[in-house]
Amino acid sequence: MATHINLVKLSVGTEDIGDLAAWQASRRAQTDDGLPRHVTRMWPKRDAELLDGGSIFWVIKGVIMCRQPILRLDAYIGGDDIRRCAIVCNPGLIRVEATPKRAFQGWRYLAPADAPRDLPDARQDEEALPPELSKALAAIGVR
Repeated sequence: MATHINLVKLSVGTEDIGDLAAWQASRRAQTDDGLPRHVTRMWPKRDAELLDGGSIFWVIKGVIMCRQPILRLDAYIGGDDIRRCAIVCNPGLIRVEATPKRAFQGWRYLAPADAPRDLPDARQDEEALPPELSKALAAIGVR
């Protein structure tokens, strides 16, 4: 039985997986050691479970499209002196079966049993379908 938990998060303003990858490659989206991070206001209460093999699943235009394993949670103090949580991830995005997800604010926990499966290795390098098409196909059961 899995002891980890995942997060699901909207990638706001992202058009496709390539956009998310480009943002994460920017210096602004990285830690001092060059790893991609997402800064969030709230610190996850289930941090031990996240760090026991959890991933962050990214929602792009209403569809869960990819994930990244979570490496650590760093304290981040911005210019406003407010402590936030930087979710530090493994570089690279792992594509998953396209799964529709309604909009929400912040992030949510995602149980391993409810998480979309990774696409097979042979499909990881395929060009991703546009999120709108992926959403339509997933709605009729084609992933």
